[in-house]
Amino acid sequence: MNIILSNSSGKPIYEQITDQVKEQILSGVLAPDQAMPSMRLLAKELHISVITTKRAYDELERDGFLDTVPGKGCFVARQDREMLREAQLRSVEEKLSQAVDEARKGAIALEELKEMLTLLYEGENHE
Repeated sequence: MNIILSNSSGKPIYEQITDQVKEQILSGVLAPDQAMPSMRLLAKELHISVITTKRAYDELERDGFLDTVPGKGCFVARQDREMLREAQLRSVEEKLSQAVDEARKGAIALEELKEMLTLLYEGENHE
């Protein structure tokens, strides 16, 4: 599991961890039933507090991405295909919302924004 933390990010550390773990689960990098590092080990590897890793794991479990088995540890939860799709749609919607906000700030017309999106989307599929 690869997690990169940024001190210059506006997001709290626990949120950076949860976002990256969710992304790795949704993309298949982390497989269902795969064991997660212990909270202590992850804290040690990332040079952060165990309290921070606990908060991240608690959030991931609450959101249905991790399952905790008492005495055994945390594991990647099996994901419902519909839930995965919904999570991906929410993520894309958030990012598009940010893009729309930036476009409005820069007085970029909707047609220009659509054209950019089309070029980016088609470029990704043709590489």
